[in-house]
Amino acid sequence: MISMEFLVATGIGFVVACGIYLLLRGRSFTVVLGLSLLGYAVNVFIFAMGRLWSAAPPILQGREPVADPLPQALVLTAIVIGFATTGFVIELALRSRHDNGSDHVDGHDEAETGKDGGRA
Repeated sequence: MISMEFLVATGIGFVVACGIYLLLRGRSFTVVLGLSLLGYAVNVFIFAMGRLWSAAPPILQGREPVADPLPQALVLTAIVIGFATTGFVIELALRSRHDNGSDHVDGHDEAETGKDGGRA
């Protein structure tokens, strides 16, 4: 039987792999998507490290187990910062496309460089 920890770890690993794949693409839009996916994977990882408690209060009330509120606070802060960073990176990508006339991260089209990566 597969454990829930294995499923969560596999899901996080798959999202990280997709994010890295998108980061290595040549277009700026896929790089932005890859950065977003990596941010989401880190958020789920931080949230999963805090353990999920069922019906546990976040504040100490006697001797019963309590949920740790720190991972939720970290993830909430990371979501806000990630949203602002994504907006900034999208603006940089749009500005780069306007200035260079191309949305490649290196500023060159595939037609200029050829399939082998060398200059034509």
